[in-house]
Amino acid sequence: MGKRIRQIEKRSLDAMQQYTWPGNIRELQNVIERGVILTDGEVFRLEPGTFQAAAAKAPSGSAEPSAPRDQKAQIEAVLRETRGRISGPDGAAARLGIPASTLESRIRVLKINKHLYRTNV
Repeated sequence: MGKRIRQIEKRSLDAMQQYTWPGNIRELQNVIERGVILTDGEVFRLEPGTFQAAAAKAPSGSAEPSAPRDQKAQIEAVLRETRGRISGPDGAAARLGIPASTLESRIRVLKINKHLYRTNV
């Protein structure tokens, strides 16, 4: 981009550190690119409200519970509703607003037996 950034404004750095980053590294990359494009001078600044706008765009089902226990309960409840289906438009991942691969990973980390929720209908 040809810009030389020598410093990050404290308010912007604090905002980036406090944000939960539901879009992971891609979202971080997009925020930084946009900030660099819009920054005048050598101090990186984000527009006020950058993360409030991002939170408003997030699907309602993508809000993550703060504690792993809450997250486990939420995933188990959605697996019951979807009869153990993880992917697809009616799957648990879609209802939670996360990729199926992310849900599979969380199921492993939280030691959830996804097979308990599968039913033959």
